[in-house]
Formats: sequence, C-alpha cells, structure tokens
Amino acid sequence: MAGIRLPPEDTDISQARAISTADLISDDDRSVAADSWSIKSDYGSTLDDDQRHADASEALAAAMYRAASDYSSDKEEPDAETITSMLGYQSYWDATYADELTNFREHGDAGEVWFGADVMEMVASWTKGLCVDISQRQVQNHHDNDDSEFVSQEEKEIAAWSVLDVGTGNGLLLQELFKQGFSDLTGTDYSEGAINLARSLARRDGFTSIKLLVDDVLETKLDKKFQLVMDKGTLDAIGLHPDGPIKRIMYWESMSRLVAPGGLLVITSCNNTKEELVQEVENFNQRKIGISQEVEESTGEAKTCRHPALFCYLDHIRSYPTFMFGGSVGSRVATVAFVLGRLV
Repeated sequence: MAGIRLPPEDTDISQARAISTADLISDDDRSVAADSWSIKSDYGSTLDDDQRHADASEALAAAMYRAASDYSSDKEEPDAETITSMLGYQSYWDATYADELTNFREHGDAGEVWFGADVMEMVASWTKGLCVDISQRQVQNHHDNDDSEFVSQEEKEIAAWSVLDVGTGNGLLLQELFKQGFSDLTGTDYSEGAINLARSLARRDGFTSIKLLVDDVLETKLDKKFQLVMDKGTLDAIGLHPDGPIKRIMYWESMSRLVAPGGLLVITSCNNTKEELVQEVENFNQRKIGISQEVEESTGEAKTCRHPALFCYLDHIRSYPTFMFGGSVGSRVATVAFVLGRLV
C-alpha cells in the first residue's frame, strides 16, 4: 500500500443521488483528504473553508450524476478503489493556492509540503544519485578519466541536466533540486495561483533562475524535451478526477513527449504502489506497441526498452518507513524511476 485511499460514500458511488455542499465539505471529509495527501503546515487558513471548497464541491456533486459507463478504462470493470475526490479538480487547487498565496503575503508561510519535507529531500537526493550514475556511465563509455576528473565532470553533468517538475505547486521541490546541483530547472502547474506562489517563494529565497510556467501537463504547450521529469503527487490528483482513467492515459502520452530519449521520469505517489506504477507503464507500452502480429516481439521490447517511445522501470526508493496491514507490508509513499528508451 502506498497510501491511504479516500473511502467511498456509504451508498454506491455510481448511483445518482442528491448531494448537498455540506455533505461534501464536512470537517471529517476535509480531514481525511488532507491527512491522506500531505503533512499539514502549522499555520491555519485565512480564508473561509466553505468558500475554499465551494467550486470543487459543486463540480463533484455534478460529476456524481454521471454513469460509470461514461468513462472508459483498460479494465473490464471500474476499479472499486478508484474514488473521485475534490483533489481531482482544478477549481480545488485554484482555491487552495489562492489561500496559500494569501498566507504567504500575510505571514510569509511557504504552504504545505506534500508528503512532507523528509520525503521531498529524500526524493531530490536519490534522484541526483540516479542522474550521477547515468552521467558517469556515459562518460566512461567515452573516456578513461581518473576519480578527480569524475568529480568535476559530475558537477558539470548534473548542472546541465534539463529538469521539469510537473504540477510543481509551490515549487519547493525545484528549490531542493537546485540545492542538489541541478540548475536548468522548469516548473509547471495548471493553477495560475500555484505558479504565482512558486514565483514569490523563488524570489524571496533567491532561486530566481528557476523557470515557472502555467501549463496543463495533459495538454502541454511545451515543445521541449527534458532529461529529467519529476512528478510528486500530480498523477495521484489526475487519478482522483471522475475521468481519471482517460486522463491517466493522456498523462502517459504527454510524458512520452516531454521526456527525452534516455531520460528519466521520477514519480512520487501516495495512492499507487511501486507495482501498480510499473504495471501502468506496461499497459502504456502495450497500448503504444499495439495488439497485432508483433505481440511476441513487442513483449521483449517492453522489457529491454529498445523502443524509443516506451518507458522501462529503472529503480525505486527502498528506504521509506513501512507498516503492516492485513498481512501485507507497504509504505504510505512510493517513488519510482522510469527511463524512456534505452540508456546510452
């Protein structure tokens, strides 16, 4: 288990029923959603909670009337654990970051650190290690240098990696990556409020070289490919939308266009296990290859990453705290790295 999944309503989610705004934004519901997604900040909200959740509640109430047959999926039946949530709507995040931007301006607070600061720092440090290994492998393939030359080359290579953080939020992960030696850093988010907050924090903290843009990863306007793409919670949020199965397919298509050949995609999730993410990549690969007379050959390509448009599992963080539930051992967070195509 990679995290706490939001519980379903008492009645069948596929049934059309009248839902009041109060039902959707009760204190208990807010607590469950917040606790399963983040380590809360110490400061309180300066905006009225009902106002903060009004748009998301209205959209969610409308979505509940839609039949399950309106959505398509790779699975024959809808996943019982795929539950829609306010966190799947842009209106929720617009309201959230408007709230956090107000807190920043009034109190200097940076906002919530999704999954916690410890996880963010571990992800940044671990990711740097992967990039260093890849860079050194590439250097060794071309030169026979001594250790001192490798140290200097390592710093140059890390600084040169082009990095994209999708769904960057307040941009704190980009700041942590900058501290690790990355310098070509770009963050995108579909919420303009998030980008405004990230820019304000970057200016205050002296990270003015970080590029921050409003962009929806599912319909990205970026025409650049990046050697490293980071996702901390974005795939989770996409999956919580009523159109989650469709949007997840769009997500992987976008990732295949944004990640450079031989580049890395690092996903941190609290709602998917490492095994589930690997399986989702395999499903994407199979969709890309197609079910045809090439099935036998394509299965080998998916495993060895010979196809330039396919993702292949590379590694995952093994040092997160674990717990046991129902006889299974899991972690509340999973971080998994995939490589696009074959490593040089």
